Amino acid sequence: MSGWLRGARRTLSGLKPIRVPEAPSRAFRDLWPGDVARAGKLMEGELEVAGTVRPLPDDPSAFGPGAGGPAWRAALHGFAWLRDLRALGTDAARMHARDITRLWLESGTTDPVAIAPEVVGARLSAWLGHWDFLAATAEDGLRRALMARLAADARGLVAGLPAEARHRGALVALKGALAAAVALEEEPWLTRCLKLLPAEIDRQILPDGAQVERSPGILLLALQDLIEIRNLLHGAGIEAPPHLAHALDRAAPALRLFRHGDGGLAAFNGTREEAASLLDLVLTQAQARGRAPLILGDAGFQRLQAGRTLVIADCGTPPPRNGATAPGGLPRGADRLHHAGTLSFEMSIGRDRLIINCGAAPAAEGAWRDALRATAAHSTLTLADTNSSELTEDGLGRRPEHVEAERHEASGAQWLEATHDGWKKGFNAIHRRRLYLAESGDDLRGEDIVEADDLPAFTVRFHLHPAVTATLAEDGGSVMLRLPSGTAWRLRARGGKVSVEDSVQVFGEARAATQVAVAAEAGSGQVQWAIGRVAATEG
Repeated sequence: MSGWLRGARRTLSGLKPIRVPEAPSRAFRDLWPGDVARAGKLMEGELEVAGTVRPLPDDPSAFGPGAGGPAWRAALHGFAWLRDLRALGTDAARMHARDITRLWLESGTTDPVAIAPEVVGARLSAWLGHWDFLAATAEDGLRRALMARLAADARGLVAGLPAEARHRGALVALKGALAAAVALEEEPWLTRCLKLLPAEIDRQILPDGAQVERSPGILLLALQDLIEIRNLLHGAGIEAPPHLAHALDRAAPALRLFRHGDGGLAAFNGTREEAASLLDLVLTQAQARGRAPLILGDAGFQRLQAGRTLVIADCGTPPPRNGATAPGGLPRGADRLHHAGTLSFEMSIGRDRLIINCGAAPAAEGAWRDALRATAAHSTLTLADTNSSELTEDGLGRRPEHVEAERHEASGAQWLEATHDGWKKGFNAIHRRRLYLAESGDDLRGEDIVEADDLPAFTVRFHLHPAVTATLAEDGGSVMLRLPSGTAWRLRARGGKVSVEDSVQVFGEARAATQVAVAAEAGSGQVQWAIGRVAATEG
């Protein structure tokens, strides 16, 4: 008997025996497409997680805490990368997947991240969803070891439910436990999971359809989780709780609110680039036909749309801090990936993005990750070079406690007035932002006001998509913005010094970009600005 098979069986020793079949009793199939570019890196011995690339462990002893940061290791131990290797569709990719899995089993997985409920749940779902690719035709030893570890992991996961995490990780844990309960035909496990499912759905999906972490990217993943759970229960002939259908009916339209004209998602709170084709697939699978709402009142997002112009604004309070970091360095709170971007906005014209936030690198080292979480990486106001929310390793410390928004519409024009008190502590300051979008969509006007007894300096930033070129006018009072479509817009501002500076976009790979910055001196509490289409005769 090989060492890794003995280790897997020892995991079960001393406990009430679990029936471990030769293979899952029910066939599963992962629903989502993989990424052949990431698969190519895997074949070369590298794992990419949210833009962060590190070498794969090539020895069982290398699977420990020193392999990388917690987020990167969670992806390694979660096995979702099987989806990418499967996308290659080659025997070499299949054998590589088995080689990595064999090393992982031999390692004994001493890393605390590997046994975190959300990681165990992800691993169970990945193994079962790719069983035909990974293990159905594998040698008996590997297949049996996988089944033994799967059964042991599932038993521990179910016993520990509900998971302590207050973010999507708790839903991932429950999804994996449900899949294992069905695959191993463990009726008591299934009963326990189904009992916990309605409350978990209610905690994950807000009444307006947004997900509790206030991230478009996480909402997409949670919607995928709900679809998988629905299909799993349907395939097993199990009636799903009404909460599940109701959540899908809310979450799918909410996701549409965050879509730009190019089909991709706005970059709020850890969201990275996702292919429009994936979003189309997920929305089709969700079977929900509701249109994009204009307001997500519980999450605090607003969508202004006129003509071909779309503005998406973050006008909500960050989720509450919820506990310390779990063993292994994985945060427990719903603010784990949250950015300090309150009152930031993005703007697109048709399929062209104009104003953006810089993106995210959640699996990167702390300094680079937090640079992208900072207020200055968002299209909003930064007061005295200080973040509107305090960035911590496991979420947010100080953050806005009161964020209010009021919306008005008349004759097709739209007004949005929003405030936040993120700088109340330290500066006793309030930030007010007013946006006005004309009926034609050709004129967006804004006003940023800081109310404080002693007004410090501040900067209003407009990060531009990398495809936009920016030229500062000779008088220094405006910037010409040219879009890939050839149309031109002009950004004008008063109340501060206008400059064009370097920026970056990290949706997929990091790309050089520019930003327009309007710097107001101390004592000056107001900047007014406008972004208007330039007539063809002027451009």
